[in-house]
Amino acid sequence: MLDQTITLILAGGVGSRLNPLTADRAKPAVPFGGKYRIIDFTLANCLHSGLRRILVLTQYKSHSLQKHLRDGWSIFNPELGEYITPVPPQMRMGESWYAGTADALYQNLYLLERSQATHALVLSGDHIYRMDYAAMLEFHRDRNADVTIACMRTGLQGARAFGVITADADNRITAFAEKPGVPAPIDDDPEHALASMGIYVFSMELLVSTLRDDHERQDSAHDFGSDILPRLITDRRVYAYPFGTDEGRVTPDRYWRDVGTLDSYYDANMDLLEPVPGLNLYQDDWPIRTYQRQNAPARTVPGESGNEGIFINSIVAEGTIIAGGHVQHSILFPNVYVGDEALLQDAILFNGVHVSDRVQLRRCIIDKHVRIPPDMQIGYDLEADRQCFTVSENGVVVVPKGYSF
Repeated sequence: MLDQTITLILAGGVGSRLNPLTADRAKPAVPFGGKYRIIDFTLANCLHSGLRRILVLTQYKSHSLQKHLRDGWSIFNPELGEYITPVPPQMRMGESWYAGTADALYQNLYLLERSQATHALVLSGDHIYRMDYAAMLEFHRDRNADVTIACMRTGLQGARAFGVITADADNRITAFAEKPGVPAPIDDDPEHALASMGIYVFSMELLVSTLRDDHERQDSAHDFGSDILPRLITDRRVYAYPFGTDEGRVTPDRYWRDVGTLDSYYDANMDLLEPVPGLNLYQDDWPIRTYQRQNAPARTVPGESGNEGIFINSIVAEGTIIAGGHVQHSILFPNVYVGDEALLQDAILFNGVHVSDRVQLRRCIIDKHVRIPPDMQIGYDLEADRQCFTVSENGVVVVPKGYSF
């Protein structure tokens, strides 16, 4: 079934809630975890699941994403019919950009039909998780399903941000509500709801006919959650695939995060620093692939003050130098420099950030190629920080890419 499936990764969203991290890049291209991009997790799932025909539907500020796909994911053999191909809007159906998740697929019906695939796997490129899609495809086949939606249990309060599923004892979906004000709880678990993960398996014939029908509807927002899925529940075999119960070849950790806001993005990074992280990057049977430059090893050296450079419970990527500074519970991407007597706590520093002597950083995200002058404090006086930077609802300070002090 894998060789009869085409994978479509939706990667064209604006990601406005992640601004300024998305000021110059698409959300799936935002760095994550010290060395990765967000989309690497979805692509790694495809790789390990045995899926080799992948279309990445791009749109918003896609140059960084397309460069990453070229440099880090040109790994399949086109002579064997394998590919990871970015697909910006082709204007085959008119002169509009992608207007919703369903419309993005509708505008690429030509590619879907030409693929001769019998099934389509629809994914989002901006979630952090591990999952064996092959197990979900088998679930879809075994139940003779028309559509299968991956779902997970979440608290009722958090479920308001997702599509909420009601399913019977056989996992057949009986109702679907997109971002309901009052989510329907699970029958045997009144504190939780079944939330859609934005992962769908469609039988190709149904997907094509449904996309054509949706395009003709004047009242449609052309979105899977709002329009497509609710209409299919009544007369099609639509099933819920429970995430984390049987993950096939991957060790199930049941970790899934939508990193669509600055706080959720920050928290997901900090999750990696837990003594036993919910998502284990060191899991040998399911490594996350990415593009890596040939950098020198990371190192610590004494500063001019005589202080030793140290880091405690932190992720420190290659090329980083800690020269007499102190790094605690932080994530440093490649080629970061931390100067003498600097103090970093609960901070995320992207590639090429230069932290001068005696700088103090706390609960902040510093985007690429920022040079912080000596004695600067960020994250200690939020009112002062708001005059220059973005501060999240939970008080995380974000310094934009290339900011000049």
